[in-house]
Amino acid sequence: MAAIYQAAYRRASSLICRLHSTYVRKMRYLNELKEDDSLCRQAQTSGTFYLFHNLSPFLQQVGKKYLVPQLSVAEMKRILDKFKETEQWIEKSVLIGCSDEHVPHFALDLGTLEKSVIESELKGSFTDLRKALFVVDGKDSPVLASAQALLRWHDSHQYCSKTGQPTQKNLAGSKRVCHASGITYYPQMSPVVITLVSDGSRCLLARQPSFPQGMYTALSGFCDVGENVEETVRREVAEEVGLEVESLWYSASQHWPFPSSCLMIACHARVRAQQAEISMNSLELEEARWFGLEEIMEGLKREPRSAKQDDGSFLPWFPPKQAIAHQLICEWVKQQTS
Repeated sequence: MAAIYQAAYRRASSLICRLHSTYVRKMRYLNELKEDDSLCRQAQTSGTFYLFHNLSPFLQQVGKKYLVPQLSVAEMKRILDKFKETEQWIEKSVLIGCSDEHVPHFALDLGTLEKSVIESELKGSFTDLRKALFVVDGKDSPVLASAQALLRWHDSHQYCSKTGQPTQKNLAGSKRVCHASGITYYPQMSPVVITLVSDGSRCLLARQPSFPQGMYTALSGFCDVGENVEETVRREVAEEVGLEVESLWYSASQHWPFPSSCLMIACHARVRAQQAEISMNSLELEEARWFGLEEIMEGLKREPRSAKQDDGSFLPWFPPKQAIAHQLICEWVKQQTS
């Protein structure tokens, strides 16, 4: 009788799965992997792996393109054999997604192994993430950013903040547990607002001393405890450029791994044209100024290499398409030209 019930349950489950969209099935499968260590361990035997070395992703250059290879389990074992390491290394990986066909994707940092040996074996190189995000295909940038953020979080949360005892990650890497206190830690993101300020006919962009020469972008800052997004936008604009926001509206959001895992909340803000004189906070910014539509459109066409002039100075250029600041600037241009 039990076998009959089990068979009926499997048929019903199969029917329910078929009724769900591909997206729903994928999300439910990923959730199962996060909650079930044995299921995740089994998935690691058929999954693909993104490699990192001290948080730098592995890339392969093919012509002018930079590819992000996904290694099979067999390839992972071959690399580990080179260092006489066991397959248990694979359990240090973290789950970062899966394909529509339910092939799970993991990220693994091989930071304690000799970098040059891995690069030679796989014919590629480990590249700083800031550079990697802007040279790989657009669909790979969010994957690398999310993977590095999760690997970084595990690296910095190996001990319980209450007991000081080691924490243990679950196999998928979706949490860490302190068995001494029973506390479960989950990866977190810090909310950051990024705001494009306009007075109606101009937009305001700024730069910090640490920026590449010539690059200007929208204002940004972390949310303080207890603030909502609107309060953060108004405070940051007042602090950094001495302007009072009259109105604001939400645009979009983006995960961003710098300086650590951040949720960038992108907004547009309007200030009065009659009260648009900038009073810059020099402790935070190197320069802040208004840009007209024509200058913005020219800057969007300009790449960093073409920004340098004969006298050594730089023409303004803006963050690339992968950054949400670029989207804000393009939205402003569209508003001005519509």
